[in-house]
Amino acid sequence: MRYTHDPGMIPHIVTSTPTTPPGASAQLVNTLRECEARAAQGALSLGEVLDSVKEAGYAFICIVLVLPFLQPFSLGPLAVAGGLTFAALGWQILRGHPSPVLPSRVRQTVMTRKTWGLMLETCVKLIGWFGRFSRPRRAELVNGDLGRRNVGLILLAGGLLMAVPMFGLPLNNLLPALSIFFICVGQLEQDGLMVWVAMGWLIVTLLYFTAVLAAAWFIGEQAIAFLR
Repeated sequence: MRYTHDPGMIPHIVTSTPTTPPGASAQLVNTLRECEARAAQGALSLGEVLDSVKEAGYAFICIVLVLPFLQPFSLGPLAVAGGLTFAALGWQILRGHPSPVLPSRVRQTVMTRKTWGLMLETCVKLIGWFGRFSRPRRAELVNGDLGRRNVGLILLAGGLLMAVPMFGLPLNNLLPALSIFFICVGQLEQDGLMVWVAMGWLIVTLLYFTAVLAAAWFIGEQAIAFLR
């Protein structure tokens, strides 16, 4: 959001999609370090953390929320709740909400110092790896109205896929979580090419789910035929 003023005219507000400041990845790592230190002194809820990082916007918050899902094992009902949260955030972006609004149950989630430490370690490794080939380019794909649509749609699709209740299935959380992670870090780093990477992970997720369902259908048909 910016203010424009012209002599003799009434100042008015022009809304636009804010551009993420440089060094946002470093800011994310520093914030996670602060969270780890604060959690050592007492219970620290997710809502308290998110309130302190509002200036980083949706991308920052979604990365913090997606970190627990960046592992190959299914998180069961937690993944359903997390997926619906990402879908809601994507919908908010598409509707033009200036800042994210999370359900009270999500905001009240308390994480220990150990959990924050694991999230910090994961985030540092991922961003370090990401930084080897990511750089500011095609920023129009993650900024402005086009960027808002791209980020919102990928978050919405990734969240809905994560929420599919395939409990116990390996990779069912990881694959859509990667699409969410890439689009958010791409926005933080102003790397528009990460839109295509994120979309690629969405396609991989759809193919994976389709293959699993097809295999389950085939096995079911064979079992019924055998019992006959």
